[in-house]
Amino acid sequence: MQNAARAVVHDGKIELVDDLELREGARLLVTVVADEEADFWMAASQPSLDAVWGNSDDDVYEELLQA
Repeated sequence: MQNAARAVVHDGKIELVDDLELREGARLLVTVVADEEADFWMAASQPSLDAVWGNSDDDVYEELLQA
């Protein structure tokens, strides 16, 4: 399973901004995105996210969950 969480560096340590349950000793992969790059990558990925999540084709599954 893969999760993504926002974090900041404070006093040289990585601190999570988002709540995320991690077991002690969990191994993590950290990807550093410079602040000036974050806006670019968010804007570049938004059309793809909208195409996947912002369509009505999957509404049938939501209806099944309500039944």
